[in-house]
Amino acid sequence: MQTIGLIGGMSWESSKVYYEYLNRLVQEELGGSHSAKIIMSSVDFSEIEKYSFEGDWNAIGKLMSTHAAKLEKAGADMIVLCTNTIHLVSDTIKSSITVPFLHIADATGKAIEKQGLQKIALLGTQFTMEKDFYTRILKEKYGLEVLIPELEDRVFLQNIIYNELVKGKFTLKAKEKCLEIISKLQSKGAQGVILGCTELPILIPDEEVVIPTFNTTLIHSKMALDFALN
Repeated sequence: MQTIGLIGGMSWESSKVYYEYLNRLVQEELGGSHSAKIIMSSVDFSEIEKYSFEGDWNAIGKLMSTHAAKLEKAGADMIVLCTNTIHLVSDTIKSSITVPFLHIADATGKAIEKQGLQKIALLGTQFTMEKDFYTRILKEKYGLEVLIPELEDRVFLQNIIYNELVKGKFTLKAKEKCLEIISKLQSKGAQGVILGCTELPILIPDEEVVIPTFNTTLIHSKMALDFALN
């Protein structure tokens, strides 16, 4: 089994889910008392948040590259970034390491492709929904038509992610509003929905959504495990 290098802390709420998923998946796959070989380098999310809202993606890229290189030096055989939004600087991270970087949008695109869907909704931060670092991969590599919420709903998602979810606050009101947003996108033809913020699957249970949901945290974890074992 290879060693999985995790860059966590964005937020720690979702990073702990990555750790849990990876270990549960290894146990399901190998049985017995097997657990995943993991190294984690966790950041101070306050610093990342500040740079994000200032639009200083160069600073974020340098910081992520430092953590990725640290993980490689510590013995990681691959790098997994435990967040959707910060994949915006994935090219910078890749240039700083020699081990593989497993991109969350690739993992998600492959999962959607397996289900044969063509039109997919994307929920996440405004950065993830509005910039093209994520949607470009889904469109160009997997031929998907990506639907994003209207501006008012994008602003709502941005606010609950940064003001509630990353702080471990998951309310019924937020969940109901997210389900309403998904319903609107379904009415526009969405055949499934990407929960493209690693905290969203904690807020929105699969069984409460009519169309298929794509839990990016779980999908990304499965990709990392497949790589580690094969």
